[in-house]
Amino acid sequence: MGGEGKVYTLAEVSQHNNAKDCWLIIEGKVYDVTKFLEDHPGGDEVLLSATGKDASDDFEDVGHSSSARAMMDEFYVGDVDTSTIPTKTKYTPPKQPHYEQDKTSDFVIKLLQFLVPLLILGLAFGVRFYTKSPA
Repeated sequence: MGGEGKVYTLAEVSQHNNAKDCWLIIEGKVYDVTKFLEDHPGGDEVLLSATGKDASDDFEDVGHSSSARAMMDEFYVGDVDTSTIPTKTKYTPPKQPHYEQDKTSDFVIKLLQFLVPLLILGLAFGVRFYTKSPA
């Protein structure tokens, strides 16, 4: 297309977000997919929902074929200024206090090793006591 080599900001690309004018950002490149909306196997909603952001992950998650990737060249209009795309923040879990699980499990095991035999012994005496017939 005519815009090859032009650099767009995310804001500029985001303005092209409807069925009559639909642009996507995939792997740092800008594509005008307006003419492809009706032919897209996943439907036009899939493409329209990917406007206004970096759609690279959406594109990769689907697992497009090599022929689909080759088709992209005809829709290429330029590149995106990557400094205008917000960086993804990596999730870091909150810090939690150190927990000594080994000590707790040892205590529970020793407690059970003491109480379970006592419980069995008590149950055996109870059954014997109540099942004894009066003489």
